[in-house]
Amino acid sequence: MPWSNQSGGPWGQKPGGPWGTGPQGGGGNTPPDLEELLRRSQDRLKTMLPGGGMGGRGVAFIVLGAVLLWLATGFYTVRPNEVGLNLIFGKYVGKTNEGLRYNLPYPIGTVVKPEVTTVNTIEVGMRTGDTTRRVAAAREVPEESLMLTGDENIVDINFAVQWQIDPARPEDYVFNLQNPDAAIKAVAESAMREVVGRRNIQTVLTTDRVAIEGEVRQLMQETLDSYGAGVQVRLVQLQKVDPPQQVIDAFRDVQAARQDQDRMRNEAETYASRIVPEARGQAAQILQSAEAYRERVVAEAQGAASRFTQVYETYRSAPELTRERIFLETMERVLGGMDKVIIDQKGGGQGVLPYLPLNELMRPQPQQPQQSRGNLQQGAAR
Repeated sequence: MPWSNQSGGPWGQKPGGPWGTGPQGGGGNTPPDLEELLRRSQDRLKTMLPGGGMGGRGVAFIVLGAVLLWLATGFYTVRPNEVGLNLIFGKYVGKTNEGLRYNLPYPIGTVVKPEVTTVNTIEVGMRTGDTTRRVAAAREVPEESLMLTGDENIVDINFAVQWQIDPARPEDYVFNLQNPDAAIKAVAESAMREVVGRRNIQTVLTTDRVAIEGEVRQLMQETLDSYGAGVQVRLVQLQKVDPPQQVIDAFRDVQAARQDQDRMRNEAETYASRIVPEARGQAAQILQSAEAYRERVVAEAQGAASRFTQVYETYRSAPELTRERIFLETMERVLGGMDKVIIDQKGGGQGVLPYLPLNELMRPQPQQPQQSRGNLQQGAAR
C-alpha cells in the first residue's frame, strides 16, 4: 500500500516514525538524550572557567588545584606515644616528634609511626593470653621451658620479658627487624639457656633467681644491640622454676633434706658461737686469778723478807732490847684476848694480887628475861 510522509505511512499520523517523537522535556518513560546532557555540562563548565572557555589558563588552573590538594594530603599528626619516620621513595630521611607534621604525600613520601612508649610482653615456656592472669592458669610449652643446667640436670623454667621500642632509635626497629616478636623471643630463650647452663640446678632452684634475671636481661640487651634491633629490654621475670614434673617429688624431698641440713648447721654454729666465747672468758678469768694470786704471794713474800731483814738488822744493833720487844709483842698478841690472874711471887706465893677487870665492866650486860625480872620484883616486895 502506498504511503507518504504527510499521511504518516503505515503507522498512521505519528511523526517521528515508529519510535514516536523522541524526548519531549524528560517526561514520561522516554530515556534522556545523552547529547543534550553533554552539551549542558559543557556550557556549565564554560561559565565556571575564567574567560568562559577551555583555554590554556583554565587547564592550568585545574592542574594547579589538583596539585595543591595532593600536597595538602601530606600533613599528618604524631601522637605523644609515637615517633614519625619520614620516607621519600622508600628511603628513610628523618624522624619527627609529637604534633602536626608534614611529609611529601603518597606515592612520593610515606610516614611510619611506631609506638615507642608501649610496653610489650613476650612469654617463654608458657602461654597465658593475658599477662595479668596468674601463672597457674598458663598453658605449658615444654619445648621452650625445659633447659639443661651446668651439672647436666633438667629444669623447667617459665619467664616473661617486657620490652619496648627504643625512643632514640625507632628506625632500627622498623627497618632491621622483619618479625620483632619472633626475634626477641628467640634471643630471650637463647640467653636464658646460656645463663642456666652456667649454673648448678640447686642454685637455680633456690638462691640465684634474681642474679639469673639480671644476667639474662643484660645478655639480651647486648645481643639485640649487636643486631641493631632498636629495642630496650625493661624486665626479665621468672614465673616458675621447678624440676621436671616427672621427678618433682624426689627433688622436693632432696630440698627438704638440704633445708634440714642447713638448719642443723645453723644451730651448731649458733651453739659454737655461744660456747666458745664463754670458754674463752672462763679461761681468761682463771689466768687473771692465777696472775693475781702470784702477784699477791710474791708481794707478801717480799714484804716478809724485807721485814725479817729489818728485824735482823735491829737485832744486830741491840740484841737484848730486840728480844725483850719481840717477847712483849708476842705475849701481847697471845694474851690480849684472855682473862688473866696476876700472882705476886715476891710474897712467897701466898698472896693474890687483887685484879679489877675494868674491861669486863665496860662490856654491856645481857638483858634478863621478862619472867625472871618479874620474879625478882615479887621477891623484893616480900
